[in-house]
Amino acid sequence: MKSCLSLLVCVAALTAWHVTADAKELSITTIQEDPYTMSKGPGLEGYCIDMISELSKKMGFKYKVHLVKDSRYGAMDSNGNWNGMIGEVIRGEADLAVAPLTLTAIREQFVDMTTPFMQTGIGFILRKDVASQGSGFSLLSPFSTDMWAGVLIAFLLTGVCMFLMGRISPSEWSEPDKEQHSFTLLHSFWYITGALTLQGAGPHPKALSGRLVSAFWWLFAILLLACYFGNFNSMLHSNEKHVSIKTFEDLANQDVIKYGTVDGGSTKAFFKYSNNPVYRRLYETMERKKSFVPNMGEGVRRAQEENFAFIGEAVSLDLAVARYCSLIRAQEVIAMRAYSIAAPLGSPLVKNLTNAILQLSESGELTYLRDKWWASSCLGTDSTPASEALHSKDLRGLFLMLGLGLAVGLLLALLELLSKARNQAKDGKKSCCSVLTSELSQRFGRGGESTEGDSSDKSKA
Repeated sequence: MKSCLSLLVCVAALTAWHVTADAKELSITTIQEDPYTMSKGPGLEGYCIDMISELSKKMGFKYKVHLVKDSRYGAMDSNGNWNGMIGEVIRGEADLAVAPLTLTAIREQFVDMTTPFMQTGIGFILRKDVASQGSGFSLLSPFSTDMWAGVLIAFLLTGVCMFLMGRISPSEWSEPDKEQHSFTLLHSFWYITGALTLQGAGPHPKALSGRLVSAFWWLFAILLLACYFGNFNSMLHSNEKHVSIKTFEDLANQDVIKYGTVDGGSTKAFFKYSNNPVYRRLYETMERKKSFVPNMGEGVRRAQEENFAFIGEAVSLDLAVARYCSLIRAQEVIAMRAYSIAAPLGSPLVKNLTNAILQLSESGELTYLRDKWWASSCLGTDSTPASEALHSKDLRGLFLMLGLGLAVGLLLALLELLSKARNQAKDGKKSCCSVLTSELSQRFGRGGESTEGDSSDKSKA
């Protein structure tokens, strides 16, 4: 019985709400803020306009949107009077304020605010060439860690292959029992090191297999160096790497770049009343230099055209960075806050709006609107794409080419030795396998080394 009564009360409440909404067209105040609200011909468009439309469908109300007269969000003056959208809501000039309106304790005392529809924080943007002043550079940066590991492995494998081919190939070492082996392991690594520095180091291989591997290694080295120096030059002239001004503390500790935020907004209030000495110093500098801007558009313009860092809501700054390629946003984000819809104190709309916003969030509609209006559409024509360290997967073909060359070289060396073994077996009427085994034992076994040592002693005598 109690559940039935509760259901009837809820139905009656919803019915009363729809009757009230149909009887009165809600007046909604907003602010022209790209991409939340933008003028399009006679009407408006943007994230907030789309959200209002979705809320009206769920709650069944009619509405009329107008821009706030003084282009301000809302702040209290010394006489206790509110300006901006908050002021219009308090004075009854608007039923709702729908905009990137930050939920703060002081505002909550004079208006009712819904559950947040977007989370954000405070960051700052500035021009890339301004941000990169005094940046350093590392000689290892053009290649990533896995790329350097790949180069080291390729170097070791090539050196070992040169050593093996020098021992296996009869053209390189024809008489193991009489001649000394010229391509030792140390000389093999010295030879490919000379090739890697484009200098060369003799003696050079005489066998076809050795020359083939040498050619592949030289080609590998030339292309590798070309990629390295190409990326080195790109990184050297890139304005997006090694940003010297990364944090608010960096911003406060320099006096070359001016900085400011929107006058009369919650961001200004945060710095004004903060107990953090760095943030207080930032506010005192902005107050002393009068570097506040009237709106976000002016702040973005100054960041593009001057040595100026604009401090604002990170989610709004991200859009400016996506649209203007000359700008960059510092990674540090402080003072996490949220955007809400404001209504007069005691308004019955707040609970229904909160429920509708939660439904839009749970259904993914708010995420869809965020992706729609924050899609990256860089409008800069003179932008330089960010240079990144090359990874091993980027030069996969180069490593495969070298691997193929090493495999073919080893195969040729074995074929040369097999051909010599067949000829010796035919002349001496022996088994080819026994002759091949004897050759390999002479070239790699102790017997071959002792014979080599004896012949060396004889030549010295």
